[in-house]
Amino acid sequence: MNPPLPDTIRPIRFADGVLYLLDQRRLPVETRENAYTELQAVATAIRDMVVRGAPAIGIAAGFGVVLACEAARKRGGHPWRAEVDTAMEQLAASRPTAVNLFWALDRMRRVLDSCASAEDACAASLATAQTMLEDDIAANRRMGELGAALITPGRAVLTHCNTGSLATGGFGTALGVIRSAWAGGRVTEVFADETRPWLQGARLTAWELVQDGIPVRLLCEGAAASLLRSGAVGWVIVGADRIAANGDTANKIGTYGLAVLAREHGVGFMVAAPVSTIDFDMDDGSEIPIETRPESEVLELAGQQVAAHGARAWNPAFDVTPARLIDAIVTEQGVVRRPDRQGLAALGKGPPG
Repeated sequence: MNPPLPDTIRPIRFADGVLYLLDQRRLPVETRENAYTELQAVATAIRDMVVRGAPAIGIAAGFGVVLACEAARKRGGHPWRAEVDTAMEQLAASRPTAVNLFWALDRMRRVLDSCASAEDACAASLATAQTMLEDDIAANRRMGELGAALITPGRAVLTHCNTGSLATGGFGTALGVIRSAWAGGRVTEVFADETRPWLQGARLTAWELVQDGIPVRLLCEGAAASLLRSGAVGWVIVGADRIAANGDTANKIGTYGLAVLAREHGVGFMVAAPVSTIDFDMDDGSEIPIETRPESEVLELAGQQVAAHGARAWNPAFDVTPARLIDAIVTEQGVVRRPDRQGLAALGKGPPG
C-alpha cells in the first residue's frame, strides 16, 4: 500500500484582518508566524525573504492589497483607489523576477476596477486573495499528479532551492511532484542541494521533507555532477520564478548548471510551475530581469564575515535555463514535453480570473 499523500505545512493564512506569514528566515531552528496589518510591512517581508517562492510571493501580495483596501476604508474622505494603487506600486518593487507577483497585482487591479467604494474593495479583494490561495493548493496537487506520472520508479530525484509548501500556498510545485511521486512509490529518496547563499535547500526543503517523513540527503552544489554521474538520480526537478513564452526558465541561481549537468549525464530535467508563472508577453529568457542581491549574503554567514576582508561578491539571485535543456514543463493545465513556444501557447493565457 502506498503511503498517504504528505501535506502538512501551510505558510500563509489570513484571519480577522491579519495576514500571518511563517518566517522562513528562522527555519529550521525556530517556527514562528509573523503578523501583518499594513501593506508596507508585507512589501518588506517579501523583499527580506520572510516569504519567498514565486507563488507564495504572489499570494502574500494579494493579501497585502486586502490590507491596503482596509486602510483606505478606515481613513475615508479621500480617493481610496489612488491610495491603493500607490500601495501596490510598493509591492511591485519588492522583488523584480517573480512574475507571479505581477500576475497577482494585475488580477487585483481588475477586481478593484469593478468596485465603487473602499467597502466594496475590501470584500472583493479578500474574496479574490482567498481564492488565489485555495486555487494554488489545488493546482499544486494537480501538478504533483502530472509530474509524478513522468517518473519511472526505482531511483532518487534531485531538487534545488525550495519549491514546497513554503514557496506556495501549500503542497508545492517541484516538491509537490516529489511528494506525489513518493506517495506513489516512484522515488526511493530525495537529494537536495544546499542552495547557497541562503541555504533554502538545507534549511527549508530538508525541513519540509523531514516533517512529512520523506528521506532526504543534502549535498553541496559542487557535488551534483558526481551524483548525477553515479546513476542514482532519474530526474532533476525544479520550480520556476518566471518562464518566457519560448520556455526559457528563470529559477534560483544554480539551476542552469544543473540542467547542463543533467543533459550531459542523460538525466531528465523537469520544471514544475503554475501557468501564472509563464510570461506570455516575454519573448525569451534574455528579457527576464535578474535580481542582484547584497554582496553581504555571500561574504557573510549568519552575520559573520567568512570571506577575506576586501573581497567582493557577485550575487545574482536567479539564472536562466534555456528551453532546449528542459525535458518537461509541468503545469496544472498540462505537461509540455521538450517545451517550445507552440507547446506553451497551447496551455492558454493563464488561469481564469
